[in-house]
Amino acid sequence: MAKIGTILLVSMLFSVVLQGDNSAAPGASAKNVLWYRQPANQWVEALPVGNGRLGAMVFGGNAHERIQFNESSVWTGEPHSYAHTGAFRFLPQIRKLLFEGKQKEAQELATREFMSVPLTQKAYQAFGDLLLDFPDGDGVSNYRRNLDLDRAIASVEYEQRGVTYRREVFASWPDQVIVVQLSASKPGSVSFQASLKSAHDGAGIRTLSNGDVSMSGAVANSVIRFEARLHAEVSGGHREASDGRITVTGANSATLILTGATNFKTYQDVSADPKERNTTTLSAVHGKSFPQLRFTHLADHQRLFRRVSIDLGTTPAAALPTDERIRGFSTGNDPQLVALLFQYGRYLLIASSREGGQPATLQGLWNDSNAPPWDSKYTCNINTEMNYWPAEVANLAECHRPLFAALQELAVSGAMTAKQHYDARGWVLHHNFDLWRGTAPINASDHGIWQSGGAWLAQHLWEHYLFSGDEKFLRTTAYPILRGSALFFVDALTTHPANGWLVTGPSNSPEQGGLVMGPTMDHQIVRGVFGAVIAASQILGLDAELRQQLTAMRARIAPDQIGKYGQLQEWIEDKDNIRDQHRHVSHLWGVYPGAEITPNGTPDLFAAARKSLEYRGDAATGWSMGWKINLWARFLDGDHAYRILQNLLQPASDERPGAQSHAGVYPNLFDAHPPFQIDGNFGATAGIAEMLLQSNDPHATPTSLTDAQRGQNAIVRLLPALPASFPAGSVKGLRGRGGVGIDIVWRDGKLLRSVVRATTPMPLTLLYADKSAQMTMVPGRQYVFDAELKPIGK
Repeated sequence: MAKIGTILLVSMLFSVVLQGDNSAAPGASAKNVLWYRQPANQWVEALPVGNGRLGAMVFGGNAHERIQFNESSVWTGEPHSYAHTGAFRFLPQIRKLLFEGKQKEAQELATREFMSVPLTQKAYQAFGDLLLDFPDGDGVSNYRRNLDLDRAIASVEYEQRGVTYRREVFASWPDQVIVVQLSASKPGSVSFQASLKSAHDGAGIRTLSNGDVSMSGAVANSVIRFEARLHAEVSGGHREASDGRITVTGANSATLILTGATNFKTYQDVSADPKERNTTTLSAVHGKSFPQLRFTHLADHQRLFRRVSIDLGTTPAAALPTDERIRGFSTGNDPQLVALLFQYGRYLLIASSREGGQPATLQGLWNDSNAPPWDSKYTCNINTEMNYWPAEVANLAECHRPLFAALQELAVSGAMTAKQHYDARGWVLHHNFDLWRGTAPINASDHGIWQSGGAWLAQHLWEHYLFSGDEKFLRTTAYPILRGSALFFVDALTTHPANGWLVTGPSNSPEQGGLVMGPTMDHQIVRGVFGAVIAASQILGLDAELRQQLTAMRARIAPDQIGKYGQLQEWIEDKDNIRDQHRHVSHLWGVYPGAEITPNGTPDLFAAARKSLEYRGDAATGWSMGWKINLWARFLDGDHAYRILQNLLQPASDERPGAQSHAGVYPNLFDAHPPFQIDGNFGATAGIAEMLLQSNDPHATPTSLTDAQRGQNAIVRLLPALPASFPAGSVKGLRGRGGVGIDIVWRDGKLLRSVVRATTPMPLTLLYADKSAQMTMVPGRQYVFDAELKPIGK
């Protein structure tokens, strides 16, 4: 009885410690709120909501409200193959020039004969604005604008002439609509005019016979046609619809429902009817009250968001508005802002990457420009991958699905590129793709010809298997795509004439140094994809002959090398410049997100990689700092990782219109490259998780595969890079490779308790400091460990 009592007591205490924002109690989500004392003046101050397909930025004005909105398939362009027919005929000559050191000539030839047709890809577009105009904007007090991450609702509240006004905005994934609720504390006080404004010339805006407002048109230089539809339900008062506007007077409350659609079905099919789609969507929500819409939305969002809670400590700074907290973070003590940044990344992933929508772009789902930076497309020499770094570890595996769906399409278009550019089997993707799944090298040969984008993205499929243990997914979805990527490199790798190594090329080390043969990053990625296919083929009992071929070729790929400055070489040649502080740290891929360079498996390379990161410096663009947080965590240096977080959590501008931005975060916590790029938000979330939990294999070597890499053993390290700034805290719901869920509590900088939940029958090695525990997990069981990693309950 005493033993049972102890187990129950531990379980109860652990539940209380970790309840936090995972609780449904009133006020439980208060620490997951961004809030401000004034409306947004700039787009990067507005607050984002999204359902993966429809997104909106809420400005929160009291006299005039702007809700700028997007739909994930509003792009320029049309179905098109970007492959350059017959480009492979020039491949041997380009390689020969590069091996001879004639980089300029090789780049000129590649520019003429090897690039995408056309040379550039297409751009993600804005959709339009929902505009609300109120009759009186004076005399406002007690204004508050916030974004509740736990509820995924942006709200505005203020007092005016004795009446409290409130607006709530959310984007529902189940109902596929954006909902705006307007209410007041005094009956009959809600009056406003609602209208739609298109981001595209020539759009028609009209009132339909049922009183809805329709905005329809087409994207310039594109086959994309669109329609947005606005519907209003009013309680009390008077509603009138005419001239493309809805006017509400003297109502108790009003609910606006906005939906939008295009004719896009797939990258090869644009035959849908956007108006028919909107009619179907609005018919499905017809008759649903605002409480019903909100309940459905909350149930869906919180099912995902509440899987993880985090507490890094709270100081008085947490009571301040978010913009003030950002300004004071670098010189103050506000660990809760780090926890908020972590959860904000999870919120943004839920909002921008849901099944049925496109993958998260450079700006996630949100874009107010028809000429956005870098076309707001998919840059996959780091940025698209970084968007999905938190998906598995932060317990949002479902949010990976739009990327997986895109990969299935990219494997088709990439097969054409592989054939025409390399005369190779399989499929290839270079450093960018767009809505039309362009895979050929774009922009310029010195950075556009990079063979490893698809191979890197394909490993997200393998990561999903390692985290889930889902063998059906591995067999039906992951393996065919991984296999195709590996087959490309079987054909495309070439022998270096000086040393006999297998190398990639022509290629580059993103995004510097120009066109070369065999950059280090390529070889790390190719070893990774070969290793995944070797392991998966063993698990599935497939392709024994290919497995043997990949094993032999993997051992011949040019190895990681240590240069004259003690650095990890970025290229085959020892030509690194130690004063180079470029934003890309490409050759450190093998440390993170890869796992071939580790302190136990490859200590010399691990030390050299750390030296390279030291040379690169701490200053960087926003997304680069997101990468460096993860790298310093993998180097087991939590204080240095926290230093990078301090650099990231600084104001990106002084918030004046037109002011120059610099790396950091905007008032709404959007990451600043600058300009806004969402990858830094996702990189920061992944990096914070990496400080608290690591499940990469600590014994991996570049030329062999361990049980953990084969998905046959779980190795989890607790608090591997805990910074001194987080002396006490807890996290609940993180995921580790091997199908494990992890909760951790620590005090005075040391582990206090941990809980492991098993979903697969797999051996587990649990590590903390110099302690370890081994066990074979039983699916469905929960295991509790003390500070010495001794089991104290199940």
